[in-house]
Amino acid sequence: MKKEVFAKGFCFRKLFFIFVIASIFGTYWEEITWIINKGYWAPRRALLYGPFSPVYGISFLLAALVFCNKKKIKTYKVFLYSFLLGGVCEYVLSLLQEILFHSSSWDYTGYFLNLNGRTTIPFMIVWGLFGLLFVEVVYPFLSKMIEKIPYKIGEIIFKVLFVFMVFDITISIGACLRQTMRLDGQKPITIIGEFFDRYYPDEVINKVYINSVHKKK
Repeated sequence: MKKEVFAKGFCFRKLFFIFVIASIFGTYWEEITWIINKGYWAPRRALLYGPFSPVYGISFLLAALVFCNKKKIKTYKVFLYSFLLGGVCEYVLSLLQEILFHSSSWDYTGYFLNLNGRTTIPFMIVWGLFGLLFVEVVYPFLSKMIEKIPYKIGEIIFKVLFVFMVFDITISIGACLRQTMRLDGQKPITIIGEFFDRYYPDEVINKVYINSVHKKK
């Protein structure tokens, strides 16, 4: 009987695991660099529950989609595309946060070669190096490790983790949207708004998003 391989090849399950792993990596990378620069620890996650930073998850997921399901791409192209991809992701997510939540979690105004304070050319170079390392080393290794997970165990982990991530992302977006409405002076008009006001007040959210700065409309 042929043995079933979990997340074989280039599939949704494998990409989902890559997204989760990259989101966790991003959180700890940010926290380590924060300690080095600031001298103290601070939470740098982007979701209310768990050490997840989806900006990294999305960036590396896009890198996998662009580079890892095709014939080998020249090294300089991987760096260049990752340089642009990372910068665009950071810029767009910063813009979306400002539009949706009337806030910003990072502002590079005053930094060398910054682009409207949303990203910088030096940081984009780091994204390029990350992309190169991911495509050449990390993805092939992770792909093999994920496929080594026993099939039944992998399916259970995938289903539980997928439900949890959907919940975490949904509740985090909802709580932040409701905080935006509160800060703009809007009272809850539904039981959903009342739920978020009761269980996710400003003091709860602000402990997670310590860098988030609200901008009034």
